[in-house]
Amino acid sequence: MERTWEVKSEVNPEVNPVLNRGLNRRAFIHTGAALAAGAAAGCAATGSSSGPGSDGFKQSADALLASAVRAGDVPGVVAAVTTPQQTIYEGAAGLRVQGQTAAMGQDTVMWIASMTKPIVGAAAMQLVEQGKIGLDEPAAKILPELASFKVLTGWDASGQAITRPPKTQITMRNLLTHTAGFVYDIWNPEMARFLKNNNIPRAGSGRNIALRIPLGFDPGERWEYGINIDWAGKMIEAVSGMRLGQFIAQNIATPLGMGSTAFKITPDMRARLAKVHQRNADGTFNVTAIEVPQEPEFEPGGGGIYSTASDYQRFIRMILNEGRGNGNQILRADTVALMSKNSIGNLRVGMLPTQNAVLSRDAEFFPGTPKTWGLSFMINETTAPTGRSAGSLAWAGLANTYFWIDPAKKIGGVTMMQTLPFVDQRSLAVFSAFERSVYTSMA
Repeated sequence: MERTWEVKSEVNPEVNPVLNRGLNRRAFIHTGAALAAGAAAGCAATGSSSGPGSDGFKQSADALLASAVRAGDVPGVVAAVTTPQQTIYEGAAGLRVQGQTAAMGQDTVMWIASMTKPIVGAAAMQLVEQGKIGLDEPAAKILPELASFKVLTGWDASGQAITRPPKTQITMRNLLTHTAGFVYDIWNPEMARFLKNNNIPRAGSGRNIALRIPLGFDPGERWEYGINIDWAGKMIEAVSGMRLGQFIAQNIATPLGMGSTAFKITPDMRARLAKVHQRNADGTFNVTAIEVPQEPEFEPGGGGIYSTASDYQRFIRMILNEGRGNGNQILRADTVALMSKNSIGNLRVGMLPTQNAVLSRDAEFFPGTPKTWGLSFMINETTAPTGRSAGSLAWAGLANTYFWIDPAKKIGGVTMMQTLPFVDQRSLAVFSAFERSVYTSMA
């Protein structure tokens, strides 16, 4: 039976106050601060003052991760920090599957969900470099079907969608910046209604019909997160004549040495696979059967890849090194610079209000910090509360996998878990505390 991203859980979001409320920022700040304070205290106790590559930092960071697992904040977590040259911290705590003995590690395979998007963005930009895709040309020149989408404007008396033609055409820039008009049902009530009324699966199902949804707004009108990178992946396939996973393997994963990064889980990867866990109302976890379909009609460029913390560090290093990694030039330096700057003008990234509390809470990173979007990355315009520099790049995956890239301070990192809902208060606090401890140690 085909599995989709629909969660089959014993948790009922309508009667589960823990999952049904939005992110409790006060509680999150308290939890994250407590973890970060513990890490800072550990660093001080060991006399560390030489940053995240030091023995003192390693001891305190290891303790932070172990404390989060011991407290039941997460079943397992893997974290790492890299400079442009090398990974300088690796740590892990907990188990790949709750109740079993397989420990988490840098080689643990996880569903990275929307951390797929920057990889697909890099693949798209390779074709832009080659002149095979124009960032600002109508995408319908490559995929004619993109000219047929209409904007959802309301509902008639029978509950059917009312649509109109868009005022502007979709471009690759729109797709990479989430300004094309495509939105996700998880955070958009009108799209949630459309999918329910028409019995349409989510894009993560890997079924082509999942992409046949109306636009939520005219291309270029605003920023809203959606299935845009799935369409970018289809454009890559149309131009290259290759399956998306094959193109990524040949042009990004293999050259960078990312041997455990793919849409399809190999037997070797499966032996190291961590299961996705769902938080219950009492704070405990259930192990789920969630898995991206392994024989999909299309490979979901918006969130279908499996990877490891070790592999993703290689991708981060490539960006920190202006396109070069593992001895190979993946992107030109000017392409990385273009990807790393604001590409949405006066538009800004906003909060995503949950329409499915089992899958996600209200989602916004650093509320109050202005955020823009590059070509497949979120960019914070001012220094973040964790210490992340202005102009840093970041994003995350639905099962609470997170990364950041700080070009100003030449450092980046990942914190990867396999828990739902997204931005779960306690999971997000682990990531925030870890990142904060990195910058505290650097100071």
